[in-house]
Parts: sequence; C-alpha cells; structure tokens
Amino acid sequence: MAGKSPLKTSEEQKQELKALAASRDRGEADRARAVLLTLGGWTSRRIAEAFAVREDTVRLWRSDFMRGGTAALKASLAPGPVAAKTAAAIRVITPLLEAPVANRPNWTIPRLIAEIKAREGVEIGRSQLSKALREKNSAGADRATR
Repeated sequence: MAGKSPLKTSEEQKQELKALAASRDRGEADRARAVLLTLGGWTSRRIAEAFAVREDTVRLWRSDFMRGGTAALKASLAPGPVAAKTAAAIRVITPLLEAPVANRPNWTIPRLIAEIKAREGVEIGRSQLSKALREKNSAGADRATR
C-alpha cells in the first residue's frame, strides 16, 4: 500500500528527532533522519533507497517511533548472559583478598583459579579472572569514594 504516512509529531518531538539525527551512532541518526523524512512527505520506498535498507525496515523504524518516541530509536545493547563465572570468582576472591596481609598466603592468579574451582566448582580462565579482579577493584573504589 503506497501513500502518505499518518505519522504526526509535536514540535518538541521534532527537535528531539533533529538532535538524534546528529548522533555519532549512525544507526540512531539514520532512524531519526528516516522519521524526519517521513514527516517531510517521503515514501518508505524513497527513504529505503536513500539509506540502502528495505522498505520494511523503514516502516519498522516509523512504527518504533510511533510506539516509543525518540527513545525507541536510540541504540541499545541486547542483554547478554549473566556473568556466572565472574560472580563466582568475586564471591571467592573477595574474602581471600580482604584478609589482613600478615595472615594470608600470597595469592597468584593460578592459585586463585584453583581456589575458585575448589570452592565453586567453576573453571575460569586467566583473562576472565583478571577481568573479575578489575571489576572487584572498581566496585571497591566506588564504595571508598562514597
């Protein structure tokens, strides 16, 4: 069905779209520009050709905007799996590394990996453990500054 889109916006929404059209994220900017072009009378086919996407994609962007405004056009990260190994590592290493230095053994990465496996049954790699240690340290730094 060809024709003019029933899309209507307030002046405030147009300003938000113009701001989003200047985004550094190309996807966000393209979606906002497509909605602005729709408001300017462009058809889905013409917008699709301009952005090298399918007409259905343009209709999807327009539909997203009609349902959720400019927030729906913004880039978002898809939720990933829970970092179970990192969480297990932090549960184990936190009490180990917070013990007084005089009373604790010298914890090396290989020894921490073995301790995590013994206590949690989780095998974690060196790089992932290093990442968990950085995460633990940054969380501790946040608490110290509060």
